[in-house]
Amino acid sequence: MSILVVGSMALDTIKTPAGEAPEIIGGSATHFALGARFFTGVRLMSTVGKDFPERYLDELTKRGIDVSGVHRADGRTFRWTGSYEGDMNAAKTLSVSLNVMGTYVPRVPAAFKNSPYVFLANIGPEVQEAVLRQVSRPKLVVCDTMNLWIATKLPALKRLLKQVDILVLNDGEARMLSRERNLVAAARDLLRLGPKAVIVKKGEHGLLLAHGKTIFPLPAYPLAKVTDPTGAGDSFGGGFTGWLAETGSLSSKNLRMAAAYGTVVASFTVEDFGTRRIEAISRKDVVRRFNAFRNLVDF
Repeated sequence: MSILVVGSMALDTIKTPAGEAPEIIGGSATHFALGARFFTGVRLMSTVGKDFPERYLDELTKRGIDVSGVHRADGRTFRWTGSYEGDMNAAKTLSVSLNVMGTYVPRVPAAFKNSPYVFLANIGPEVQEAVLRQVSRPKLVVCDTMNLWIATKLPALKRLLKQVDILVLNDGEARMLSRERNLVAAARDLLRLGPKAVIVKKGEHGLLLAHGKTIFPLPAYPLAKVTDPTGAGDSFGGGFTGWLAETGSLSSKNLRMAAAYGTVVASFTVEDFGTRRIEAISRKDVVRRFNAFRNLVDF
């Protein structure tokens, strides 16, 4: 079963206590696709500029990701420069240039319209809704969002949430959207907006999964060294949605399994700059760490 992901592709320059990586491939759709490809086929939609290195698209293709939905536009590719300090739980944006991403209007290719699974990565809610109007009754729609859209596009975001099955967001965004300080209360409140399940990401402190009347807390995978957190949340979404697409089950138990797989995939992402680590591993590596994680959280 293939997943259609629509979101950004970027050239990132990242600075952390571990060093610096200039002009490396990034973006929400990129990190998602690399996280999901361990479990199922991925159809990637985004836009890049004429300056985007062809080798990056070749590397994605080599890993089984369909990049035929990536539009190469006149102009420069979306660029983001950020830095991390201390515990690296939050990025400091040093510069951002939307470039061709700022005028991106997704047009779903005919071959992608029947995608049974859709992940709406972090782009404006009106754009996310426009994508949904172009696909043919997907089995599952998962949506990511951010504080910018909550602050500036709240009516459109709430309209969108009535059409999605699972909402993924971080703890600050959950509090902002729900106006609840307590994350359990926030997650339950967000379910009332339409999604069947809500995942609240808490960085190094793991996540909360709300589904029906149940709340499931899950810690992050423990790592002794973190190099670069960029894209961890997006690759989590890839692992999470990829597992759901592979198994086809939306039971409470399987949602928990998906959250654990997403957590494991994200743990690889932070071990090197950008996509370097997650590009280098295999399905066997993911399963091996998943089994170790399962043993760690069992009691």
